[in-house]
Amino acid sequence: FEGDDGNETSDPITPQLRAIDGVNALDRGFSEALDYGVTTVVTGPGSANAISGQSAAVKTGGCCIDDMLLLPTAAMKLALGENPKGTYAPRSQAPGTRMATTALIREALYAARRYQEDYERYEQDEEDELDPPEFDAKSEALLPVLRGELPVHIHAHRADDIFTAVRILKEFSLRGVIIHATEAHLVAERFAVEGIPVVCGPILGTRSKPELVGMSRETPAVMLRYGVKTAICTDHPELPQEFLMLSAAIAHQSGMPREAALHAVTITAAEICGIADRVGSLAIGKDADIVIYKNDPILGLEKPIAVFLNGKKVR
Repeated sequence: FEGDDGNETSDPITPQLRAIDGVNALDRGFSEALDYGVTTVVTGPGSANAISGQSAAVKTGGCCIDDMLLLPTAAMKLALGENPKGTYAPRSQAPGTRMATTALIREALYAARRYQEDYERYEQDEEDELDPPEFDAKSEALLPVLRGELPVHIHAHRADDIFTAVRILKEFSLRGVIIHATEAHLVAERFAVEGIPVVCGPILGTRSKPELVGMSRETPAVMLRYGVKTAICTDHPELPQEFLMLSAAIAHQSGMPREAALHAVTITAAEICGIADRVGSLAIGKDADIVIYKNDPILGLEKPIAVFLNGKKVR
């Protein structure tokens, strides 16, 4: 408990939480990531809550999170499926079902929309007859989401959860990404028409809970085949970050073209996360994060022989 700050389980709706206030920059996971050439991560609150809080995009080298930031707020984390249920149902507290999880998300977004409307009426009141709405930290945090300025990253494994995520995105006209998308390959043709990107992973692991029974190493290849913009993650610490390139190698061995597999952990991932102007490829004006391998990294678990972060050799 003392070192676990990933999930705030006192309330299933916590959009006001910010990852940067919970990241330990000296956690050994960062140095291990650099050892294997992972220079940038998007990290944030876990999936215990229906709305968990604000993820950040950070570099993996440094001793102070404020010096490591690319984006202090990169996305708002939402979660569907078993995790919110499993956290709160044993306490006889909502959500105890998928219906309740979605209802809580919807309720929070409608409340934020009303808060926004009240504030707009106050600002447009030329007669000074209206008071500003009482400050609401949760609604304030959700305003950039409603305005389309901040995407939502929605934790969804099972096919029905994926389509619930689509429903929420459409209902509130949100920008979004499906994270994990474990059963997306089972509904790829239908899902592809929605034009929503996915971040698949981890594709290595056991089917340790019911919503993972459809796990397949072919999911990234199938999604790409249907034209879905697809990246790959390890979901550290579910699968440690050093196995990111190995995950890309296995996706390649499972049908994903080599270049697409490399892109899935570099430029495509950066584009999906809104940080492609800084990282993900080599170009003038970018951060000069460079990883050098002796052998082809897509061949398997290959450790780099040199890692440059922001143009400086760190490994």
